[in-house]
Amino acid sequence: MAYVTQPNTSILSAILDRVTDFFVALGHSAAMSAAAESRFKRIEALNAKTDEELAAMNLRREDIAAYVFRDMMHL
Repeated sequence: MAYVTQPNTSILSAILDRVTDFFVALGHSAAMSAAAESRFKRIEALNAKTDEELAAMNLRREDIAAYVFRDMMHL
């Protein structure tokens, strides 16, 4: 009589799921960091403009952050 053994796939599956979750979280974190950096660069660029240039854009200096983050603030 022969016995066939197979690895416990539920344990391997659980380990693979955790490794996958780690890399998904890492990728999500990198994407969030890149998006934040892009927004802060936009704020710096707008702050570098003169008040006249901002007025031509219908924007006040105190509204720059709200303007850059308007899609997240739901204003």
